[in-house]
Amino acid sequence: MTRLVRAELFKLRTTSLWWLFAAATVLSTGIMLAIDLVQAHELLQPFDRFVALHAHGRDVAQMPPQFLNRLRGEWELGHSAVTQAATIFTAGQLIGVLLACLLGVVLITGEFHQQTATTTFLFTPHRSAVIAAKLITAVIVAAASWLASTVLALAAGAIFLGNEGYGTQLGQWGVVRAILLNLAAYAIWAVFGIGFGALIRSQLTATVAATVLYLVGAAAASGVFDLLYTYVIKKDWILTAQVVVPSVASAVMISPTKTFDQSPPQWVGAAVLLGYGVVTALAGTSLLRRRDIS
Repeated sequence: MTRLVRAELFKLRTTSLWWLFAAATVLSTGIMLAIDLVQAHELLQPFDRFVALHAHGRDVAQMPPQFLNRLRGEWELGHSAVTQAATIFTAGQLIGVLLACLLGVVLITGEFHQQTATTTFLFTPHRSAVIAAKLITAVIVAAASWLASTVLALAAGAIFLGNEGYGTQLGQWGVVRAILLNLAAYAIWAVFGIGFGALIRSQLTATVAATVLYLVGAAAASGVFDLLYTYVIKKDWILTAQVVVPSVASAVMISPTKTFDQSPPQWVGAAVLLGYGVVTALAGTSLLRRRDIS
């Protein structure tokens, strides 16, 4: 197994794939960090200033109580330094987990795209061992991507939070938990990518499908479940059920606060995401073991 994993890592190192993923990881983390830092600067301000900025020239004293209550609720949620620290330190996840998923897809579909699958399985007849090596490789590289993204976010976030007067917040369990769960999200999405690539052998089709499902999934889920709640079943659990969508589960998993009003606990998002990873990996492995390669 060690030799198989080393062989997979060698394949990555000897192609342009590794630096493309590395560059995408750093670039996407930097962009999301900039966005999160700007938002955090606004959300961490005192409530009086927060209200004044949203008054739009109106007399604050004459603002409707309901509007003020809604603003206070938004402020109380965003004002938490723990919430903002967790958001900043996991800034790379939005694109990072997608890259981890695509890495898994490429690792498995590359064998068919480059027509090396026959040779690979001739040298290693036990296909399960090959897939296991690819799973381990995907998790290792995803963890390295998480580490690079997290180091960048920690450096920028610590400076920002220090200047804001809140400290790093790394002594808070909610922040540390978000960082660790972010690592788990990277690993699970990498496993999901391996399984997805095994199910759909075409590299282009699998890559496009995984990207669309991830980027469109959360927005589409919100729209679909809102319609179900409005016109079919007016129960809160309908809105909570959005967590069955992988991209929504990933966001719920690392957020120390609710990502939407009916958001379930973090462990539910983790369980859903883990379930997807396990099911796709097992299904893909089973299919690949029985599929004719030549």
